[in-house]
Amino acid sequence: MLRKMGLVGILMACSVPALVSAATTMAPGPDDVVVEVLPSITRQRAVANVAPAAVADPKLAAGAAREAIAMARQTGETRYWGRAQAVLGPWWDLPLAPVELAVLQATVQQGRHEFEAARRVLEAALVRAPGHAQGWLTLASLHRLSARYADALLACDAVARAGQALYAAACRLETRSLQGQHELAIAGFERLLSQVSNTDQASWLWSLLAEGLDRAGQREPADRAFQRSLALASDLYTRIAYSDLLLGLNQPAQALSALQDAPETDAVLLRRATAWKRVGQVGWKEARETLRMRTAELVRRGDDPSLHGRELALVALWLDEEPVEALRMAMANLQLQKEPLDWWVAVESARQAKDNAALKSLAAMIRASGLQDKRLTDAFKSGNPTSTGGAL
Repeated sequence: MLRKMGLVGILMACSVPALVSAATTMAPGPDDVVVEVLPSITRQRAVANVAPAAVADPKLAAGAAREAIAMARQTGETRYWGRAQAVLGPWWDLPLAPVELAVLQATVQQGRHEFEAARRVLEAALVRAPGHAQGWLTLASLHRLSARYADALLACDAVARAGQALYAAACRLETRSLQGQHELAIAGFERLLSQVSNTDQASWLWSLLAEGLDRAGQREPADRAFQRSLALASDLYTRIAYSDLLLGLNQPAQALSALQDAPETDAVLLRRATAWKRVGQVGWKEARETLRMRTAELVRRGDDPSLHGRELALVALWLDEEPVEALRMAMANLQLQKEPLDWWVAVESARQAKDNAALKSLAAMIRASGLQDKRLTDAFKSGNPTSTGGAL
């Protein structure tokens, strides 16, 4: 799950009816999908009661797909991705599908970690509708996920041309933060926060600021920013990101508190098990077995477990204490996604495995990507600095 959801990962949780594409009024939410947030029971009924006839109308199909996507993000239930695909089925992969439905298809593919397929669909749709702000936001997030920061900035510029100044600014600031322009990004997010009054927008911006502060190595301010975000509006992605910060600070009890009542997705269960293990609670073993069974179920259904390589690597590192296996999985995962956590689990696994060749290779790869993250610098420093040539 942790893909970053960055701008993309946060937006769908918001209920701000502010983001307007060339054709559709939208509200920001995770993975750059735009939805109107309805009361929980209304949402569940709306998704559960999608009639087959609804997909005959592109507007009805778009609304039903957004509802399913929102539920997938809020609950971590993968079946909602399937529901979204079902209502989009008549237009799925059609070259001339309505642009709004193509963008929603890409969002579903992104949620399933089919990143390259999502990128291709978006790029084709944006040729037809270059003013579709939501599509550009989603594409920017996919570029960031692949460490293609120059391309991400171009997509952010397109959001600005579409007339969405706030979202374009946040898009640029998040990308600049990943490139190591921490002071600029932090100041920029603080400036944006001073300009917004909407609670959901503020919560989203606080979460982006928190992540930027964490990348900059300012962990106590990041802790406070995460708390500000969650006090305004609690969403699953931010709670998981905050729990990672707390686990990094060796505060497992606080991490458990941050995840209290969170839906038991694989990402949540992994972090709970890690925290339980660190505080000596034997329940972590049962949680580990549950994760093992879930992976086996993926295989039984014919799904590709490698699409969840980040979580598998973290399980091997944090729970199984098998850094060599974790490194193998983490390196394979880097072929799929290159967010900071993906790099971190690879570096930390290599460090614990005492694999200096892997550390040196990773240092070169991170340098080439342009990513600058104090957490990675610290991970290298805690190993053998000579193996990286002082890279980070």
